[in-house]
Amino acid sequence: MQAEPALVSGLIEVCRATIAANSDHLCALDRAIGDGDHGTNMQRGCEAVSAERAELSSLPLADAVEKIGLTLVMNIGGAAGPLYGTLLMELGRELRKRDEGAEFSLVLKQAIDAVAKRGRSHAGDKTLLDVLYPVHAALAERSPLSDIAIRAERSADQTAAMKAMRGRASYLGDRSIGHIDPGASSCALLTTAICHYLGENHSA
Repeated sequence: MQAEPALVSGLIEVCRATIAANSDHLCALDRAIGDGDHGTNMQRGCEAVSAERAELSSLPLADAVEKIGLTLVMNIGGAAGPLYGTLLMELGRELRKRDEGAEFSLVLKQAIDAVAKRGRSHAGDKTLLDVLYPVHAALAERSPLSDIAIRAERSADQTAAMKAMRGRASYLGDRSIGHIDPGASSCALLTTAICHYLGENHSA
């Protein structure tokens, strides 16, 4: 499946700009329960992807997505790099394996499950999975893009009530309750940015 160069380029830029604008906020969330560098790590990864935007835009969609995942693994520090990288690399591989007419929700589900396996985590563990699984559910229900964005934002907010079971935040035990997970927040921000961009520029 050949990607539309303008679409891929636009999505890369909107994701870069969204993380750049929210880097300080993500770091603040991470200072409460982690190392405090999630925003800067995510920004570094998005800037690295942006630097390859011209090449990525010329690739078939599956290749572009997989290469973005590899770039994120190599440039985002902490746990987020392997998780976001796994999501996109697996997404690219699944897109390549399936027919063009395959339901995207099925492709996404395989990629999310790969993230869960990589992080040895589940829904409810206070991670980005607590956004990814609800987003997948909304997509499988054929919800409008605006509703998917809302579901992502609400799901990230709901991680505040959860006890962290994975990563540095898990060392805090019950003290992690009351804080939004930074990975879930960055995932919601990116999902919302993508949904808004697609809604404005790629309506069916």
